This record gives sequence, C-alpha cells and structure tokens, in this order.
Amino acid sequence: MHEPFKELVRAMENALDLRYHRAGSLVRLAPYLHARTAGRIGSPARLIKQAALTALVDGTERITKSTLEAVRLDHLAEQHYRPHTRTRTSTR
Repeated sequence: MHEPFKELVRAMENALDLRYHRAGSLVRLAPYLHARTAGRIGSPARLIKQAALTALVDGTERITKSTLEAVRLDHLAEQHYRPHTRTRTSTR
C-alpha cells in the first residue's frame, strides 16, 4: 500500500464528525481499505461515507471494520476483494 492512499484515508477520517470514533482507527485499517477498494479513489470515499451514515443512524457514531464490512461497494471493487478465509479440512 502506498503512502498517498494512507494520507487520503487520514484526510477522510479527519473530516468525520462522529462522537465516538477513535482517531487513527481508519488509518490503521488503510491496508484493508486499499485491498477492499482495489486502491480506487472513489470507492474508499463511498465506503467511509456509507459507514459514517450507518454509524449516525444506528447511534454508535463510530466506524469499525465490522461497519465497513457491512457496506456493499461498486461491482468492480466487490469483484476484486476476496477476503482470505481459512478452510476446514475434515479429519474423518
């Protein structure tokens, strides 16, 4: 992940006006945000905006990784992002 992307996330986070949001938490999630949005500039803006709206509506007034994961993105970003899941192997 590149520093300009991290700075973009920092700027978006600094613009948030959520009562219980922890400063720096989105910057720490920058690698996740980059992977989730394929590094496209519009996708993280939409993702953070929708997560902030959700946080206002549900009263939590903070953005967490769970909040971000609940937001659906544009088709290209969703197709690009495939979270790594552990597969279980049967021991039978």
